[in-house]
Amino acid sequence: MSGKSLRVLVLTSSTGGGHDSRARALQTWAERSHLNPPWEVKLHQALEESHAIYRFGVGLYNVIQRTWPRLHHIYYNVLEFVSFAGGGDEKIMGREVFTKKVREVHPDLVVSTHDHLNHGFFDAAREAMPEAPPKCATYCTELDGGYGFSRHWVNPKADLFIGAVPEVCEQAKKFGMAPERTFLGGFLLHPAFWEPRDLAVEEKFVREELSLEPGRFTLLLSTGANSAQNHLALLQALKASGRLPVPMQVVALCGHDDKALGEIKNWANRNPEMPVCALPHVRHLAQLMRVTSAVVARPGTGTTTEAILSGVPVLFNTLGGIMPQEVITVKFCREHGFGQVLSRPADLAATVRGWLTDPATLAAERQRVLAARPDRTPADILRRLQELADSRPAH
Repeated sequence: MSGKSLRVLVLTSSTGGGHDSRARALQTWAERSHLNPPWEVKLHQALEESHAIYRFGVGLYNVIQRTWPRLHHIYYNVLEFVSFAGGGDEKIMGREVFTKKVREVHPDLVVSTHDHLNHGFFDAAREAMPEAPPKCATYCTELDGGYGFSRHWVNPKADLFIGAVPEVCEQAKKFGMAPERTFLGGFLLHPAFWEPRDLAVEEKFVREELSLEPGRFTLLLSTGANSAQNHLALLQALKASGRLPVPMQVVALCGHDDKALGEIKNWANRNPEMPVCALPHVRHLAQLMRVTSAVVARPGTGTTTEAILSGVPVLFNTLGGIMPQEVITVKFCREHGFGQVLSRPADLAATVRGWLTDPATLAAERQRVLAARPDRTPADILRRLQELADSRPAH
C-alpha cells in the first residue's frame, strides 16, 4: 500500500462514452463505499494525453461512429492486426508522458477500462515503478465473444481480467487468460442503478422534470457521448404510422447536439398530439430509465446494461449500419431472448404498435430483460481489486 490509502490509476479513453462511464463508476463506487483503507482513484485518458497520433485515432473513431457506423468494420479489422497502442511487447508512443503520470500518481493498482490500454500501457506502468510495480487489471465492458470482441482486451500477463458476463470471461480464457486470474464481476455502472425504487419520487420526476404524464407508455430515444442519433426520422415514422391503440409519449436525449435539440423541440411544437420532451445530456439517467417503458439506442454496452438493470426493453438503432463491437451486444441480447433490431425507422412504429396492442408481449419482454441481470455488483469488483492490491509485496 502507498501510505494509508490505496492508490488506483484508471486508464480510459473517449472512443464513444462507455469506457469513460465505467471509469467514473469505479471512482464513484470507491468514494461511496467507505473502504478501509480508503481509495484514491485518479482517472487518466491515456490515449488522448499520451500522443497526438492516439488523439487522432480517437477522433477518427468518433467521427465514424457519428456518420457511418458500417465503416467501423474496416477500422476494427485494421486494429486487430496492427496494434493501436502497444499491443504485445511493443512500445507505446508518448511513453515518457505516460511514465511521468504513473510516477506522479504512484499507484498500487492500474485498472484499464479500454481495449487498447492493456498491453504496452501495463508494461510501461510496471517499468515506471521498478522498485514496486503496480498490479494491473482490466475491466472489460463487452457482453459477448466472437467477431467484435477485440483481442486487445486480453493480456495474459495482466494480474486480473474482470468480465461483465460469463460469455466474456470464457472468451478471455480462449485468448490465454488464466482461469484463476479471470473474475466475473457484473456490470460496472453508477450506484444509482442499484438504489431502491420510490414510485412517488418517480411520478414527481415525470411531472416536474419531464413535463409528461406518469403511467403512460414512455419511449426513450437515447444517444451516446458522441450524440449520434436519428430522432427526427424515428419521430416521423411514429407519426406516419397513424393513431396508436393507446397514447404514448417520448423523451429524446440529444447530448451535446444543440441543433438536434432545437429541431426536436420544433417538431414537438408542431405535433402536440404526441408529447415529446427533448433534453440535452442528463445527470439522473438511472431515474430516467426507471420511468421508461422502452429505450431506442445504438447497440452499445452502456445503454444496454443500464436497460438490463432497469428492466427496460431495448430497441437497437442500427440505421447506418452496425459496428463490430455492437454486433456482440446484439448477439448477447438475442441469446437471452430480448432486443429488437431496427433497420429502418418504420420498424420502430411496427414494434411499438405491437406492444401497445398486446401489452402482455411487452411484459414478457421486460421479464426476459430482467432475467439477464448479473448477480454481482460493483461492490464485488471492488472487493476483488482490494484482494489483488493486498497480494502486492510490501515495500
